[in-house]
Amino acid sequence: MTSGLCIRPFESRDAGDWGRIFHAAVHAVGARFYSPEQCAAWSPEVPPVERVLAHVEGRQVWVAVDDTDRAQGFIELEPDGHIDCFYLSPDCSGRAVGGLLYAQLEAAARVACMPRLYVEASEPARRFFLRQGFQEDARRDFDLRGVAMYNFAMSKLLRG
Repeated sequence: MTSGLCIRPFESRDAGDWGRIFHAAVHAVGARFYSPEQCAAWSPEVPPVERVLAHVEGRQVWVAVDDTDRAQGFIELEPDGHIDCFYLSPDCSGRAVGGLLYAQLEAAARVACMPRLYVEASEPARRFFLRQGFQEDARRDFDLRGVAMYNFAMSKLLRG
């Protein structure tokens, strides 16, 4: 727990906050590195609850919640070691929330004997993952909704 925050498993009631955090992070934090067009392609709107619930199906998802149990960030782990979404409310910047969420994810991956973790990290997330011991494998350039985008394929061996 840090600054009144704790980490717990995602619950369906968190889906609205998931969408709010995702959209806000893309347009506040992502906007420091990506153009307005890129941010609009990345998150054109707050995703509806039904889409969020379908998205998280089959994944382990942890949520950082404040002392009122309102979500402030989340991280997702797929069964093969892929970290898909990892977003924090822009208000949580510099409060060690990302580190707490990541520590929970890595601990679960180790318990599950996953040999490695991997992620396609945005420009701002790239620095975070480098600090967690990930290596940058390649820059990925792609189109999203007709807009040129990029991120970074990164990985971390957990054993061997």
